[in-house]
Amino acid sequence: MSRGKIVLAGGSGFLGRVLANWLSENGYDIVVLSRQAALTPCARCILWDGETIAGWIDELEGAVALINLAGRSVDCRYHARNRRKILNSRVRATRVLGRAVAECVMPPEAWLNSSTATIYKHTYGDPHGENGEIAATREANDEFSIEVARKWEDEFARAECPNTRKLVLRTAMVLDAVPGTVYEVLRRLATFGLGGRMDDGKQFLSWIHADDFCRSVQWLIEQPSAAGPYNISAPTPITNADAMQRFRQTVGLPLGLPSTRWMLEIGAFLLRTETELIIKSRRVVPARLLREGFSFEYPDLSLAITALESKRKQAIDAPM
Repeated sequence: MSRGKIVLAGGSGFLGRVLANWLSENGYDIVVLSRQAALTPCARCILWDGETIAGWIDELEGAVALINLAGRSVDCRYHARNRRKILNSRVRATRVLGRAVAECVMPPEAWLNSSTATIYKHTYGDPHGENGEIAATREANDEFSIEVARKWEDEFARAECPNTRKLVLRTAMVLDAVPGTVYEVLRRLATFGLGGRMDDGKQFLSWIHADDFCRSVQWLIEQPSAAGPYNISAPTPITNADAMQRFRQTVGLPLGLPSTRWMLEIGAFLLRTETELIIKSRRVVPARLLREGFSFEYPDLSLAITALESKRKQAIDAPM
């Protein structure tokens, strides 16, 4: 028996596919709104341009939840054109979804809108809970990322839907053994002998295992009192130096070539990305999740890596 319908906007990317599979396996009917046909067998896909209502608004009627993950990837160079695409894809999609929810006769019970743990100030000091300081710093070169996060959340706050519970998901890096994701990139660097510290290695990495990401989202959907911003991250952020050491241990290489700031700048240029994704110290903790009773299966990076390595081995050993 179905536990109800969940509409997943922007569900064709990595997080969308992982979350759709998880929620489907836990009894929900999934409808994905996407610019491209989502290759998600567990979900029904409806094409959506991220800017208009026509053709899908009825899907929101009576839904248990709307989850918005729509937005252009930030893994690119931040020149003017990409900046516009990154910002507009988030703000416009949120605005349109707000209009759609407002027009519903039976609006979704909950609306979970994606944001980012990057919204908090670059810090080596005390970790940020949901009340942490939000400010850009020259050291991290994160002015644009902070601007995007603020405008994204501001647009969500302006949406008038009094009969729908609204939650902000300030998500850290999600780790999963899936090609092209951050886990596989860091693992590959360690495998090739490049798994040393990046810059001075003191910057913190906030992360969450993909299963705990999905579990926390489902938990928030099913908690009728949950509302407002939540940090979706494991409770133990770790320095870059310590994280890379654990990846080296995983692949059996005791040493790894460190990367200086100028090396990172060159590498980011060649890979068409930004060094901010590496050098910003994101020290975030899930204060509200812990206080309100959520329990993590993978609170420590070593536990997460062990589980993900087991998943990789199963995938390799699986018959073709």
